[in-house]
Amino acid sequence: MRDFPSFSRLFLGLDLGGTNVKAGVVNDEGKVISACSVPTDAIQGPDVGVESIVAAGRRAVTAAGISIDQIVAVGLATPGTMDIPNGMLLEPPNLPGWTNFPIRDRVASQLQRPTILQNDANAAAYGEYWTGSAKNVRSLLFYTLGTGLGGGVIVDDHIIQGEHSHGSELGHVILEMDDGRLCTSGQYGTAEAYVSATALLKRFREALGSDVVTSVRNRVDQGEELTPLVIAEEAEVGDVLSAELIMEMARYLGATITTAVHVIDPAMVLLGGAMTFGRNDTAVGREFLHRVRQEFRKRTFATLAGKIRIEYAELGGDAGFIGAAGCARRAVDLGLLKD
Repeated sequence: MRDFPSFSRLFLGLDLGGTNVKAGVVNDEGKVISACSVPTDAIQGPDVGVESIVAAGRRAVTAAGISIDQIVAVGLATPGTMDIPNGMLLEPPNLPGWTNFPIRDRVASQLQRPTILQNDANAAAYGEYWTGSAKNVRSLLFYTLGTGLGGGVIVDDHIIQGEHSHGSELGHVILEMDDGRLCTSGQYGTAEAYVSATALLKRFREALGSDVVTSVRNRVDQGEELTPLVIAEEAEVGDVLSAELIMEMARYLGATITTAVHVIDPAMVLLGGAMTFGRNDTAVGREFLHRVRQEFRKRTFATLAGKIRIEYAELGGDAGFIGAAGCARRAVDLGLLKD
């Protein structure tokens, strides 16, 4: 069993996804001591899902060479609609059958450690704010580009979760009031309906129904699944349609960011998630970020255009569990959890 300095408290972060649970032990300074990932088995229901969450947590603790008693508190990040103060999942769309489920208390009971619940995008935002790209700023807008468009807002170490646990839903800003595209939430004209993997694939399938020329068609005709990665790869080698649809999405994201900036006026905006097109390592990723910045600067106040930084996030898929651990640490420091 490892001994850590008494001043370096240890926290367990858990990030529940529809496919996998990521877990990690994180110290007081935000350093990851251990990390692991296990299948969620979410489709089998919440009882099996909780077993997966707990198993991931215990595996991370074991990998850190410590006992669960050395964990001060646990942070649990989950997707979906929730009641954060009461630790409840309400109607999470990616977790069928988990309706009105007391997930926080079930995890706390099995791990026997104080546990808090947080929205997964909020947790990822806090991870970047605590120890990632935004660690030197006081305020942050964070967007997660994936199947949907998630968001997190941090102001002076405070997570904007709102009165009803639905604050910081940056992907549900309305962009089109009339004849808007349909979002998976059932609403029309939301940012997520234009900026997400779901939206990109829908637009591309519509285009494939015409006689448009695109190298993606050849890959699909040969049996490949249409994915954002395929579209990004073809854009990288010059496919015009792929590049046009990705950059159109950047334009919508720039407008979405402008709306939120005019409410919060943050120091920084970060773009994270699985669909960031290789970030700064690819020509498409660099051009995507450039187009987002360009649209933002065109639409915002001149006094803000050159002051607010828009960058890619740096923690990747670890941001969720790191941020969840950070949220647990913050709750202990504020006296919301007993250490």
